[in-house]
Amino acid sequence: MNKTFRIWFGFSRSDNRKSKACPEPRRRIQNRKLVGIVALVVTLAMCGARAEAQQPKKIPRIGFLAGGSLSADSLLIETFWQRMKGLGYIEGKNITAEYRFAEGALERLPNLAAELVRLNVDIIVAPGSGAVAAKKATNTNPIVITNGDPVGTGLVASLAHPGGNVTGLSSLSSNLGGKQLELLKEAFPKLSRVAILWDPTNVSNAMGLGETKGAAGALGITLQLRGVHGPNDFEPAFSAINREHTSAVIVVRSPITFAYQTRIVDFAAKSKLPAMYPDRAFIDTDGLMSYGPNFVDMSRRAAVYVDKILKGAKPAELPVEQPTKFEFVINLKTAKQIGLTIPQAVLYRADKVIR
Repeated sequence: MNKTFRIWFGFSRSDNRKSKACPEPRRRIQNRKLVGIVALVVTLAMCGARAEAQQPKKIPRIGFLAGGSLSADSLLIETFWQRMKGLGYIEGKNITAEYRFAEGALERLPNLAAELVRLNVDIIVAPGSGAVAAKKATNTNPIVITNGDPVGTGLVASLAHPGGNVTGLSSLSSNLGGKQLELLKEAFPKLSRVAILWDPTNVSNAMGLGETKGAAGALGITLQLRGVHGPNDFEPAFSAINREHTSAVIVVRSPITFAYQTRIVDFAAKSKLPAMYPDRAFIDTDGLMSYGPNFVDMSRRAAVYVDKILKGAKPAELPVEQPTKFEFVINLKTAKQIGLTIPQAVLYRADKVIR
């Protein structure tokens, strides 16, 4: 008996009437093929999921941008990475970094900021001057400012509601310059003429100067303003300070003064001048005394901002923090080397005395 078979959608169909009367064999074949199709789909789905899981996870990259130098900022960077490690990040393993320093030549900052933007770093970490340059280079890459005056420089709309792509920490505090002058006068009561070493082009420096002038009038002190904006400005400023028989020096924090802190400290020691510095870093290079925000602590807190942004937080929604820790540090070793005596009452007020 001849049978005619046709192929229809992958299974056979027979004209034999007996096959119509016995549908089971055909149904079993169809079921087997259906199971095979389902198994194939599941296998392909599992392979796709496995391949997706095996794809390397993107390692975040942050950029550091500062007007100073790597050597001057080494403690702050080290502190930042120590806090980052506590948050689960290890440089070179699950996070990488690009470093750009202007070495005191602030005119280099715009080009350095543009480099980091071209590298498409996930976050730019920068102090005030670096943050300003970064903001001019990008409105999209998140920026964490580590110190400075983000409101006065127009980086954020307000401390509580930054808006835009910048957040972080402000080092601006009311009457900081007045407090420095008051401590200096208490330590050396005969002071009458005090030089202010500052950067006239720095917005934060200019804002703080008004408070210092007010305190000077109340204390009967004459201020001598000596501006430094670049490396070549130091010698003329130093010469003027010596020529005018200045009683003491207050150094205002800026990228240029921070980058050349050793040069400034050496000048004060050589001239045997009492000097008040803006933070502890100057004391670690044998400066006499300092009063100001704890910048090491601020660097530590900047790491928390970076962690939050990497986890999805928006800079516009993260309030800017103000200084919470201020410290008064005195270096008695330096005082003895330049022949200065600091009253015991002032030593008691210090948070730390280096002997």
